[in-house]
Amino acid sequence: MKNFFTQLRSAILFITILPAGKDVAYSPMGMIKYFPVVGLILGGLLLAFDVVISNLWSPAVVAILDVVFLVVLTGAFHLDGLGDAADGLFSHRSKERALEIMKDSRTGMMGLVAVFCILAIKIAGIYSVKTTGTYFQTLALLLIVPSYSRASMIFGIRLLNYGREKIGTGLDLFEKTIGLKDFSFILIPIAISLFLGYKGLVLNIVFLITLLLVLGFYKKKLNCITGDMLGAMNEIMEAVLFLATGALLI
Repeated sequence: MKNFFTQLRSAILFITILPAGKDVAYSPMGMIKYFPVVGLILGGLLLAFDVVISNLWSPAVVAILDVVFLVVLTGAFHLDGLGDAADGLFSHRSKERALEIMKDSRTGMMGLVAVFCILAIKIAGIYSVKTTGTYFQTLALLLIVPSYSRASMIFGIRLLNYGREKIGTGLDLFEKTIGLKDFSFILIPIAISLFLGYKGLVLNIVFLITLLLVLGFYKKKLNCITGDMLGAMNEIMEAVLFLATGALLI
């Protein structure tokens, strides 16, 4: 139980700005499996925030505020990775040069475009979820989509090699190969999705398709993954899942 809280707190501190206590032992390999749990925590806070502000503003305004709320909770950590990854991946340079570009703290045009597009898609997706689904479906999706998106990073860590040598934010996550037990907490959002009817089916199908497309793109472009690319993967998955589950499928 002690390890559970230590590793969960480590994961919270790593990918959010939420308080998790002082003197928390950094446990890079131990915290990986808790990424979906952190996503559920973020989703729970998002859900509560959405319920409160939905009494004050229209769905369009609420969708924008929901996205801003998520950005604040994560300290724009994954968005920063998205911007850096886009600059490198779409630079049309060699693998080595692309990785160098990702390490540049300055954000280029491709990074700005990627961040803008992903935020716009998230807003549109959440608005669609709020206006096409039932009240229960909306609350459940706000809860579990952030968990699914963070779970996607575990697949990235497991299926692709780290692209840098001895440096990088994500280096510690690749110390050793992770096993099936590190995927166990993904079962929580999957179980919740079973109560969503067709939207739950759409969610899981789109998750798998997006996962394959993003990892396939990474493999084709660089045949590796970095911390920035993991962050980009999270942002892309979150945006696509909100958009897909907000579709008018009758």
